[in-house]
Amino acid sequence: MAKKNGNDKAIEVTLWDAANKLRGSVEPAEYKHVVLGLIFLKFASDKFEEHRKKLIADGKEKYIEMADFYNMSNVFFLEETSRWSYLIKRSKQNDIALLIDTALHTIEKNNKALKGALPDNYFSRLGLDVTKLASLLDTINDIDTTKDPKHDVVGKVYEYFLSKFALAEGKGKGEFYTPKSIVNLIAEMIEPYKGIIYDPACGSGGMFVQSIKFIEAHHGNKKEISIYGQEYTNTTYKLAKMNLAIRGISGNLGEKAADTFGDDQHKDLKADYIMANPPFNQKDWRAENELIDDPRWRGYDVPPKSNANYGWILNMVSKLSENGIAGFILANGALSGGGEEYKIRRKLIENNLVEAILVLPQDMFYTTNISVTVWILNKNKKAHSRSIGDEQRHYRNRSTEILFMDLRQIGEPFEKKFIQFGEQHIKDIGKTYHTWQQENNNYKDIPEYCYSASFDEVVKKDFSLVPSKYIEFVNRDENIDFDEKMKALQKEFAELLKAEEASKKELVNVFKELGYEL
Repeated sequence: MAKKNGNDKAIEVTLWDAANKLRGSVEPAEYKHVVLGLIFLKFASDKFEEHRKKLIADGKEKYIEMADFYNMSNVFFLEETSRWSYLIKRSKQNDIALLIDTALHTIEKNNKALKGALPDNYFSRLGLDVTKLASLLDTINDIDTTKDPKHDVVGKVYEYFLSKFALAEGKGKGEFYTPKSIVNLIAEMIEPYKGIIYDPACGSGGMFVQSIKFIEAHHGNKKEISIYGQEYTNTTYKLAKMNLAIRGISGNLGEKAADTFGDDQHKDLKADYIMANPPFNQKDWRAENELIDDPRWRGYDVPPKSNANYGWILNMVSKLSENGIAGFILANGALSGGGEEYKIRRKLIENNLVEAILVLPQDMFYTTNISVTVWILNKNKKAHSRSIGDEQRHYRNRSTEILFMDLRQIGEPFEKKFIQFGEQHIKDIGKTYHTWQQENNNYKDIPEYCYSASFDEVVKKDFSLVPSKYIEFVNRDENIDFDEKMKALQKEFAELLKAEEASKKELVNVFKELGYEL
């Protein structure tokens, strides 16, 4: 937990309340870069000052203005005009916005690891009220980022602010943030312990942060993990780079923000773990004759240009190492689509890549209320042993089975209108999955929760991955096929519209017969 203030509120909550009151007319989408940029600046300054004092204490005072003596300890070197103390003394000046923009630009220029990471001229461009900006500086000045390194105060603040900004931006926006409990669930399942982690649509970098937390929780070494990612939106790319920098995580997010399909920044990458939340049902992601011969589709049909879901899937499949495993989120429509999607899905199943499908509750995302699915793809479902921390796990051969899980009745309320998984929920779901994987296990199918389907059963269901086709439902009327029900409703609705149109015509004719025109 982050430290509490006198009102028993966590510091991140108090800071959010204060900072949000100062926002004025600035939209959340813009304001998040202002606030998060200042949080980063405070963090970088605190680390710099801490290391500076250490150099002096070690008798190295003559080196305190030399960048190398900071960089060798993974501390960003700050010129005097970029230091928090310099800015806070001048916070009431009319040119404070320009001073902050200059400070951030100078830090980025002097530290290669921050290339393309920091907000660019936001403070001057937005025309923030000087009084409000000074108050915001005073508010962020309350964060002591180095006081309790074990509890990662600044990381908690940054993460909390990202989630609150995603909530504030609401439906259709906020795609930079994946709710933490979903990310934690994916990490719990695929266990990114050692090797290369990749996220092709990394947003603000939440998948990477939770991967590192998983490693730390299992007493691993984060130096044994290499991080690769890509992000299309330039401002979100900056958020991700800041997010990693704040936590001391080094990662390769490509030379620039870029489209994963049109400008793949990691063409030859082979990842041991992939975690992703790509855009749902992305339309017109390629032109009619573009990417037809892309090597990422080799062995499969070309994904349809009308929906990128299977483009994302095949991009990830192409990046998996020989024993790689991927956990990612997609809209439920990908479970049963026809055409090229059907052909690709069938081939994925025939190639024994699909290991688990988990349907999530509605209202877990801040940007949409549709129900979504977690997919687990595993390049080596036959692996018989694996070490996770001090634990040695032995796996049975489940290469021809798929685990289906329905999690729609699991979760707890969050922010009044949303649902999240609690820690125990995540442990229980992960335990079910890992028990199913292991040899000599005591896994059992549970009605309304989980079912292990054989390859032959999936063939009989015509390669559908809709969990309700396999999981037994006894207390709810869930054995109704969702797709069939929706098609029936669609037909019924179409007939009602036709009937309504016919009634309108009859009514018009009646009025005409009476000598009136409508």
